[in-house]
Amino acid sequence: MTETKPVITQAMIDAYDEYTHLTLDRRRFMEQLTRLAGSGAAAAAIAPMLAANPAQAAIVAEDDPRVKGEDITYPGSGGEMKGYLVKPANQSGRLGTVIVVHENRGLSPHIRDVTRRVALEGFVALAPDFMSPLGGTPDNEDKVRELFATLDPKQVAANAVASVAYLKGDKDGNGKVGAVGFCWGGGTVNMLAVNSPELSAAVAYYGMQPKAEDVPKIKAALLLHYAGLDSRTNAGIDAFKKALDAAHVEYTIDVYDGANHAFNNDTSAARYDKKAADLAWGRTIAFLKQKLG
Repeated sequence: MTETKPVITQAMIDAYDEYTHLTLDRRRFMEQLTRLAGSGAAAAAIAPMLAANPAQAAIVAEDDPRVKGEDITYPGSGGEMKGYLVKPANQSGRLGTVIVVHENRGLSPHIRDVTRRVALEGFVALAPDFMSPLGGTPDNEDKVRELFATLDPKQVAANAVASVAYLKGDKDGNGKVGAVGFCWGGGTVNMLAVNSPELSAAVAYYGMQPKAEDVPKIKAALLLHYAGLDSRTNAGIDAFKKALDAAHVEYTIDVYDGANHAFNNDTSAARYDKKAADLAWGRTIAFLKQKLG
């Protein structure tokens, strides 16, 4: 007897997005998912497919001999920051440096994997743990969500700026710093671009936009990836574009039709879109090499 794979609808994906970004109410989400799926059993089977799976195999393994990664601490704004620093194993010359900003799940195994992918492309890559002021990213995802709601945006911005300063001083770096972020991290990268004139390049994957009045402060070149089905985030594109044009900021906006929020996260079976992810990644690496080389 063959097992039928659960059908995941756009309404289910939208409900999960609302849960993880707005309500943080798991009970309400599961009740809604049960109604959409038709039964509690079906909802229980579908929920893990909507969420990220930390056990998913990495694209670049932690012990890959082509890269050297280590957990580090470095000076943040008013306290110590934890982070994951990765460099190519056979480095030649001084390299461009890239901050990799995590989603609202903190410094997860997936983001560590993405950081290794960036290093493999010839960069010094640093993934800060922006939950450092709260003791660092917990293993329990529900605890992560609970703590994330208490993060101080001003402290996040200050620690992001401190991360730029740290990478500018890295002995293997060339002094040019870029940043790439996903989801919450995409919004944080946009915020970093506003707050750091030292930032050369910023790549935001489906990130919330900064206030229009802050856009003229941006000195970095921007590459902005958006998912076609992500109506919540995309609602701010037009105003952002208008402000960028008025401030003469260099930017490129790419919208990936048919893709969902978090389309780059290959640990989320329901939302990962390989075609969109591969295209966006190719554009991201080309952009960073151009701006940080």
